Amino acid sequence: MKVTITEWHGAAYWRWNTDEDDDICGICRHSFEAACPDCQLPGDNCPPLWGECSHVYHMHCIHKWISQEASKGQCPLDRQPWEDKRA
Repeated sequence: MKVTITEWHGAAYWRWNTDEDDDICGICRHSFEAACPDCQLPGDNCPPLWGECSHVYHMHCIHKWISQEASKGQCPLDRQPWEDKRA
């Protein structure tokens, strides 16, 4: 018996592996699975970004936060100097 597949419609599911309990950006309060306020669609254009302090935010959210003079370049949660975590 020979079977021929004539058409296939695949579906995929993915999510960011943040290891956070709530998987929510601490700045915008949106899920990492959703777009940040500056993005139209979720995905690779705005991935979660970890700091050396282990806090995680949408990339656009933390970049916008750090660019504000009042932030003093500090993490919004623990006020440690913000540095992107290196892999």
